[in-house]
Amino acid sequence: MTGARVAVIGVASSAGTHHAGQDQAPAALRAGGFVERLRAAGVAVEDRGDLLHEVFVADEMGSTARNLDAVVRVARAVADAVGDALAQRALPLVLGGDCTITLGVVAGAQRRDPTAGLLYLDGDADLATPETTGSGVLDAMGIAHLLGLADTELARLGAGPPMLTDDRLALIGYDETDPETFKTEVLHDRPGLVRFADHQVRADPAGCATAALTALQPNASSLVVHFDVDAVDSRDLPLANYPHYGTGISLAAAGEVLAVLCGAPTLAAVVLTEVNPGHDPTGHQLARYIGTVTGAIARGLAAR
Repeated sequence: MTGARVAVIGVASSAGTHHAGQDQAPAALRAGGFVERLRAAGVAVEDRGDLLHEVFVADEMGSTARNLDAVVRVARAVADAVGDALAQRALPLVLGGDCTITLGVVAGAQRRDPTAGLLYLDGDADLATPETTGSGVLDAMGIAHLLGLADTELARLGAGPPMLTDDRLALIGYDETDPETFKTEVLHDRPGLVRFADHQVRADPAGCATAALTALQPNASSLVVHFDVDAVDSRDLPLANYPHYGTGISLAAAGEVLAVLCGAPTLAAVVLTEVNPGHDPTGHQLARYIGTVTGAIARGLAAR
């Protein structure tokens, strides 16, 4: 058995994204054997069920922060659940859900450790703000809120604002060509922010993950790992809620990165986001995802 006692927490929410779908992911992952695969790999797992169920609703067309009230409500509930799990010396493994739940995971971790940092494996840099957005989707603004570049209630969930300083954040696997979420000028002005674009991760998945982990460890006494499935090229795994074709990394490479990140001695929580089971009616791609992700998490935990 690995040393960590893992608390699986489902967050069935698509409140912060483009359309419904990710709200079905926790149930689909469980039905596909996610918890059983972890246990078979030697991980001690307590499944705490789903925290809530919140489905995307299209609000007013001109909104620059769509469904904000629902997104904040979900994130606060997540922060409470993560904080409770950590207080009980369990490792929260959060099954989302859209990416806005990660703000709640970070906030919950910061209740125990205000210097908690974030390793963000994601196909997008998520640097859009209500002032720059074209969609109003908060899912694309998570990192901007964590760094204090966007100012809504989401930016004030945890320690701060800002919830994260540059030296406690690593962006891994993002697409530099995305016009909504990637902002060259923001990263240019933040040379201390650790980052590896998707093409760098394709070339050396484990090396980039190790470098990110090494860079954050002196500055963050605990670490949250975030994995958005859209970091994987949709040509390999067409499972992401918002497809990314021709960018990102392979599923195998994502597994390599996750195994390294989850091996962090100061791992505080893991959050998995953006799976849309509606894109996979046969369940074949979901099974590939489950096998890779549970295997990577188990390897990482065993190495701690």
